[in-house]
Amino acid sequence: MNDQTPNIEEMNDRSREVFRRVVEGYLESGAPVGSRTLTRTLSEKVSAATIRNVMQDLEYLGLLDSPHISAGRVPTQLGLRMFVDGLLEVGDLGGEDREIIDRTLGSNDQDVTTVLDQVGQALSGVTQGASLVLTPKHEAPIKHIEFVSLSREKALVVLVFADGHVENRIFNPPPGQTPSSMREAANFLNAIGAGHTISELGDVIKREIATRRQEIDALAAALVENGVALWENEGEATERLIVRGRGNLLADSEDAVDLERIRTLFDDLERKRDIAQFLDLAEEGDGVRIFIGSENKLFSLSGSSLVVSPYMNADRKIIGAVGVIGPTRLNYGRIVPIVNYTAQLVGKMIADRS
Repeated sequence: MNDQTPNIEEMNDRSREVFRRVVEGYLESGAPVGSRTLTRTLSEKVSAATIRNVMQDLEYLGLLDSPHISAGRVPTQLGLRMFVDGLLEVGDLGGEDREIIDRTLGSNDQDVTTVLDQVGQALSGVTQGASLVLTPKHEAPIKHIEFVSLSREKALVVLVFADGHVENRIFNPPPGQTPSSMREAANFLNAIGAGHTISELGDVIKREIATRRQEIDALAAALVENGVALWENEGEATERLIVRGRGNLLADSEDAVDLERIRTLFDDLERKRDIAQFLDLAEEGDGVRIFIGSENKLFSLSGSSLVVSPYMNADRKIIGAVGVIGPTRLNYGRIVPIVNYTAQLVGKMIADRS
């Protein structure tokens, strides 16, 4: 590839049109686009040989690639980035897509997490990709905490906030927990936690455990420490990231290597390893952002693209994000307005509720 990669403005009209039509054809079909196909669609009547020469120049610049022996070309990651930045025409949000997304926010009776789960399902459905919704942390003071054992490996924590909000979260408790140790841990947390937000509670608990460790047995202490890690969203056990539509990506790929990469991506996501990075993506700029292939390490292994937008609360503070993952040949012009509208709608919903 030539280091002197031109920008769109530096291309002549013919090169720009050939490049645009190759990318658009690839995004529509997923197949290489050949010179004979282009001779039928270009506004300027030129020979297939002339088009092949232009395509070779674009390949030399690193914008196109020849995946097979055939004369067809596909855009490289660099080419896709140039297209998205300089030639992408973003369409209007379709009425049917708008109605589907609007319906998810139709009821005020459901808690925010339930609504955001429905938003994720709708987003996955209308885009035929996989959706990601990063839910906001609830920062009201804690009123009451209770642990419920579900099995040897699963437990439920019920968080009641001073503003009436209730959250139920399933987590993996440390080995050896008993109903008695869970009650003791809950009593300890309720004694010190009243009036503190979840973020504040972590520091309070650490100080209290340091000074009162003798007052609770080792199992209860382990539960408290593990629970704090959950609530503060440290490590892999947090429930703040909602992933929906995994099957859409798996069904879209016939290549065994691609399937394995996509499974790896979603295994990582479902273990919630990279939530902080996901929010960082959204916070780096206002509005919708597009990450293609290896541009972000979160999705580089799967060769997928991410379209993501932050959403804000009433104070214009970024508190979460929504996004869509799909193959690099996503219909970006359609996906961008869907993600943008969904993010704005979620922000308004949270602002209205607060």
